[in-house]
Amino acid sequence: MSPAHRTRDIERQAGYLKPEHCAPPPPRTTAGTMWFIRDGCGIVCGIITWLLVFYAEFVVVFVVLMPVKNVPYSLFNGVLFNGLAFLALASHARAMCTDPGAVPKGNATKEFIESLQLKPGQVVYKCPKCCSIKPDRAHHCSVCKRCIKKMDHHCPWVNNCVGENNQKYFVLFTMYIALISLHALVMVALHFVFCFEEDWSKCSNFSPPATVILLILLCFEGLLFLIFTAVMFGTQVHSICSDETGIEQLKKEERRWAKKSKWMNMKVVFGHPFSVAWLNPFAKPDHGKADIYQYIV
Repeated sequence: MSPAHRTRDIERQAGYLKPEHCAPPPPRTTAGTMWFIRDGCGIVCGIITWLLVFYAEFVVVFVVLMPVKNVPYSLFNGVLFNGLAFLALASHARAMCTDPGAVPKGNATKEFIESLQLKPGQVVYKCPKCCSIKPDRAHHCSVCKRCIKKMDHHCPWVNNCVGENNQKYFVLFTMYIALISLHALVMVALHFVFCFEEDWSKCSNFSPPATVILLILLCFEGLLFLIFTAVMFGTQVHSICSDETGIEQLKKEERRWAKKSKWMNMKVVFGHPFSVAWLNPFAKPDHGKADIYQYIV
């Protein structure tokens, strides 16, 4: 064993955590306090995300659907697109304002370590950056400045980490954005066909050049976001099914946790049992029998 490995093992021992170097943890905030990361880049990215969705809403409603004489077509697609857009923004808000699973900051104190009643030789982890006792599979985020349980990655587009408590909302956000992007592309394609067969002045309330520019920008936005969110959605679903976070895959960490079925891994994130609530960003996952510490397959 190399000296570096011996040093790492010593630092992991409970007796070498040096709790006297940790200040007492800050007072706990009230239970109703909203989680929000004050990161300039993340806030700007979050605002841009909402503005892009609103732009798509504007073009779809006022350029694509309103000029169409087929009322049932306009009504159906308008309700569908706006419903999916609402769910996408709601999922984004929940992913951004939900505690992803932050470990209490500064709890690596002597009193807390003694309260753990560690057995002789038992190994625990301490984060030197936020002075916290790290649970298994927790990692420190330099943006959130906290250790996050089952941290997958930090996403600037939701201005938050994707972790144990908000992964469902992030997955729903990527899914609904991909759906509205695909829907917008299909409607724009049909609208171009309609405009080529009709007089351009009759297929839009705007001038033909303005209409073309608005539609091209929407196509570019829809295609870009469709590819990005579809890939992210697939990556997240694969990560959930394999029960391995993005950081664990990147670092190729040794698997020290019990293996479960793919279906059980999905229930751990989205709730138990399977229901339409899986698609609802307002429904908090009810793990029930899918609790990772109760049922292991």
